[in-house]
Amino acid sequence: MAGRIRQSDVDEVKARTNIADLVGEHVSLKPAGVGSLKGLCPFHDERTPSFHVRPQLGYYHCFGCGESGDVYTFLQRMDHLSFTEAVERLAGRVGYELHYEDGGPASDHGNRARLLAANQAAWEFFVERLGSPEAEPGRRFLGERGFDADAARRFGVGFAPKSWDALTNHLRARGFTTDELAASGLVSQGDRGVYDRFRGRLIWPIRDVTGQTVGFGARKLLDDDPGPKYLNTPETAIYHKAQVLYGLDLAKRDIAKTRRVVLVEGYTDVMACHLAGVTTAIATSGTSFGVEHIKVLRRVLGDDSGVGEVVFTFDGDAAGQQAAMRAFVEEQRFAAQTFVAVAPDGLDPCDLRLARGDAAVRALIETKTPMFEFVIRHTLARYDLETVEGRVAALRAAAPVVAEIRDPALRPGYTRELARMLGMELGEVTRAVRGAGGRGVKVAGERGGQKATSASEPPAQPPTVMDAPNRPFSIADLPNDPSTRLERDALQAMLQYPDRVGADRLRSAVDSRFGNASLAVVRDGIASVLASSDSVIRVDRVVEEVPAPFADLVRQLAVAPVPQRSEAELTVYVQGVVGSLVDRELLRQKSELLGRLQRTDRSDTTTFASLQRALVELEAERRSLRAD
Repeated sequence: MAGRIRQSDVDEVKARTNIADLVGEHVSLKPAGVGSLKGLCPFHDERTPSFHVRPQLGYYHCFGCGESGDVYTFLQRMDHLSFTEAVERLAGRVGYELHYEDGGPASDHGNRARLLAANQAAWEFFVERLGSPEAEPGRRFLGERGFDADAARRFGVGFAPKSWDALTNHLRARGFTTDELAASGLVSQGDRGVYDRFRGRLIWPIRDVTGQTVGFGARKLLDDDPGPKYLNTPETAIYHKAQVLYGLDLAKRDIAKTRRVVLVEGYTDVMACHLAGVTTAIATSGTSFGVEHIKVLRRVLGDDSGVGEVVFTFDGDAAGQQAAMRAFVEEQRFAAQTFVAVAPDGLDPCDLRLARGDAAVRALIETKTPMFEFVIRHTLARYDLETVEGRVAALRAAAPVVAEIRDPALRPGYTRELARMLGMELGEVTRAVRGAGGRGVKVAGERGGQKATSASEPPAQPPTVMDAPNRPFSIADLPNDPSTRLERDALQAMLQYPDRVGADRLRSAVDSRFGNASLAVVRDGIASVLASSDSVIRVDRVVEEVPAPFADLVRQLAVAPVPQRSEAELTVYVQGVVGSLVDRELLRQKSELLGRLQRTDRSDTTTFASLQRALVELEAERRSLRAD
């Protein structure tokens, strides 16, 4: 067994590895200032990018979850490798020959490396066998679907011979043990011993986002095959069907570049789309599209700004319609806009390309329908809209769909569209939508039917106190308008430098009205502490006062950096920003007094004089505040 890798080699491999390239295989990175890149963290689910990479330093850090390290740490965390495995993986990547302290050669360390090697060797075996005489049914299958030899090579398609142990014997001869083959999912155990899992089938390699083969999908070809139409690698240490997306290794760069991903249902659909020019197509492998797939995809898509597109394609049959409804349940986990593309005659992309050519596949994607419109139409199709009872039932079913639309600018438009489809009064439909808010969307065949939510989902509107039971709040959730920024900056100053702000100004500030409901909760927490016996502002005390979902917001406001200033300028800044908040409140009060003064009858001399005095005092207070 090889000894410890020389430290000089560890340092050299690290120096030769560009951390931005390594991280970029998993995360879509964007410039974030001089010498810095950022993207969605691969170690926790987040909505706003907090994962920063500094290529010149060879270092990364996530301000959201605290993960940080170098190229080796990143690879260890992402692929569950030991340190030695990470060094050996990167050495192979840059073509550097490692040396060990005992002078021995490099060796395979850890089970994961052996499983990956076994899958790679199996894939090479399958590809070679596709050219054999016995693979003629597989080649015919491909040809009938419009795929030639070049297409098969491009997507690494292979053939598993109809043999009990051809692959097993081949891999044993390559030095792999029975235990390793079983752990990799390449063989199964029966009464007659170990045998090949895939036999007499067309094979597609399933690769992770870095391009390493982690499993296979196998299509039935022979009538005497008693197995299912498609057979996949079982769950292994390296293959998790809930996280793997077929074709993502091929599509990831174009997905990140175009900010669009097309989700299709099968391996041949992925091939057809790519050959037709839709190079952002991917598919799940042996399972339905779920939450873990979304987490992987959002990182590659760079799904943080809402400008991207996710296009789902489904067969036109009942199963395809049901798949679309299941996808809708998870739709709002994306910040990107979601769409559905279904060919008018129900053809999948593979059959559509075969029947009408590449242009038809491209047109299918370009003529996509917004997900909400598709779901509304699908929902209404279940009811008889020619009867009053049918229209009322359809409204009850479709109103929650419109109520779930996260973009408040879109909701009124879809409400009008729903009224048009139903032939009902807009006011009646609007009331139904408002009443359906928070009820979720029922999907036929799904248990419960409640729409999934998580802390990483985009809020339908700026968080409010009414949202408190559902999700914690963050600075990242706040709008960026001048009024909210003023409230945020003033609270930062009050929490971080209460002594510099001064007791009188603090009390005036907590009496001020806030436009942002979440920040108003923090203000109320500060006010509660000020009203206590010792009236000392401490972050932990404010945290205890506010409802639990707002605790993180208090903590973030307490540590968020204020503009870099000297000690003398710091006092001026914090008093100034809190003073501006108080001045805004005084201006509001002045506006109210002026309105009352205009509405007061001059014959009511007492009230008129009182209002005039109040205005004078208010204006004097504003001048004093500004002078300070």
